[in-house]
Amino acid sequence: MLAARGVHAALGGAPVLRGVSLEVRAGEVLALIGPNGAGKSTLIGVLSGAIAPRRGSVCLDSRPLAKWPRRALARRRAVLPQATALSFPFRVFDVAMLGRGPHLDCCGRAANAAAAREALAETGALHLAERLWTTLSGGERQRVRLALALAQVSPAPSGSCGGAGPRYILFDEPTNNLDLAWQQAFARTARRLAAGGHGMLAALHDPNMAALHADRICVLSAGRVVADGPPESVISPGLFEAAFGVRVRTMPGPDPRRPIVLPA
Repeated sequence: MLAARGVHAALGGAPVLRGVSLEVRAGEVLALIGPNGAGKSTLIGVLSGAIAPRRGSVCLDSRPLAKWPRRALARRRAVLPQATALSFPFRVFDVAMLGRGPHLDCCGRAANAAAAREALAETGALHLAERLWTTLSGGERQRVRLALALAQVSPAPSGSCGGAGPRYILFDEPTNNLDLAWQQAFARTARRLAAGGHGMLAALHDPNMAALHADRICVLSAGRVVADGPPESVISPGLFEAAFGVRVRTMPGPDPRRPIVLPA
């Protein structure tokens, strides 16, 4: 389990997270939703270890992140940020191979290349392998970035390295620039990885995508968790008015446990 306990964090001296506790559990898809500025990206940064909390703790398998060797942590936890500062004309295959950095000391070139190709295939980007990153569309880039994150936490096909235990991927707005078909493909990938015992957290702007595909939904507002539970207990008009300041109505979806949000 990847867990934050009583986390407080600030950016530029301004408080952003105020006593947040959250568990990302193995075998589960957790959606993180909330209004702009609620602290979703900061929480992902804290959970990843990129941002040190002012107070509170973050642990992976009950071990504080600071006590994990960097390479071992990178094999178990990957992050897809909102944007990637990559402007060089790398081949798409080489971008995916960047995710294999934590495995270079224990896997051969062939095994790492196979893992990168498998990740590109998973995101429908294998046919782009020889294209240059700078020539891709926004949606194509996003699929390659998804592949990079998948490649990072994927053991070699032989299973010879990577370390024991579930993997965790923290996605910050993973469906940005993706059309409807590829949004659904991302959801299937997240569900498949969770079914394999790994933990998925995705910060999303679309509450319906969260309701339709997540096992749990956490709602963050003004740096605090205001709801955390299965979709049927979280998705409600009252919560949306309180957290987002917007009036909505809900109706049963194809699965009655997963209500759909509509404008009021």
